[in-house]
Amino acid sequence: MIDIGVNLTNSRFDKDRTEVLTRAKDAGIEAMLVTGTNIAESREAVALCRQAPEFLYSTAGVHPHDADGVSQDYLDILTELSQQPCVRAIGECGLDFNRNFSAPEQQKRVFAEQIALAARLNKPLFLHQRDAFDTWFQLLSPYLGTIPAVVAHCFTGTKAELLTCLDAGMYVGITGWLCDERRGQELRDIVELIPLQQLMIETDAPYLLPRNIRPKPKSSRNEPAYLPVIVDMLAQLTGYSHEEIISQTRENTVKVFNLKGAD
Repeated sequence: MIDIGVNLTNSRFDKDRTEVLTRAKDAGIEAMLVTGTNIAESREAVALCRQAPEFLYSTAGVHPHDADGVSQDYLDILTELSQQPCVRAIGECGLDFNRNFSAPEQQKRVFAEQIALAARLNKPLFLHQRDAFDTWFQLLSPYLGTIPAVVAHCFTGTKAELLTCLDAGMYVGITGWLCDERRGQELRDIVELIPLQQLMIETDAPYLLPRNIRPKPKSSRNEPAYLPVIVDMLAQLTGYSHEEIISQTRENTVKVFNLKGAD
């Protein structure tokens, strides 16, 4: 299994990051992508990857929450970071009009600039979107034929939004949101529509602890070792076997992010 979205730079991992990686490997995780959400964390992600180059890869980008804080040279820094061997995608970038931690117009500018950067660098895009689908897709559309791959990270949208993403050839990342029958019921109802060839799996740790883990962990912190719980739920809801899900999502991930070390 490969976890395509782990916020391993998050401070909630500071006390036991090495143990978290060990538990992930023991659970059958053979590689993971460390998510870069701003310049500082993208740099930290690269530093972590250097400590485990056969296991960790990363993204480099600016999350919409951090769009207001970008420096004038942030694109130059992302370009430089993208030359690091571990950096396999631009992101996490996108739009979030649910919280608007950054001004919407600034979010759009920074997102559009990162889309263009991914096209110029020929890198996949690792995307965030919340309550901004139409604008998000409108900004992406001109580039969908030129960017090598687009991943809708942590998808939680509607059926119509899912079909739009699939028709556009995007890959769809599924998290523990699927394991929450309260907030995630809409996703549970439509997840079977995702072809295996466009599916990826992720924990988004330390966020989105699968609600159905038994026994319930003492901590609310999610971690990559819980990725099999998401695979279990996918198997229940789609009818695909565990082996089919693991094999195909692995193949998709290795291809999109060029994870030669995981071959």
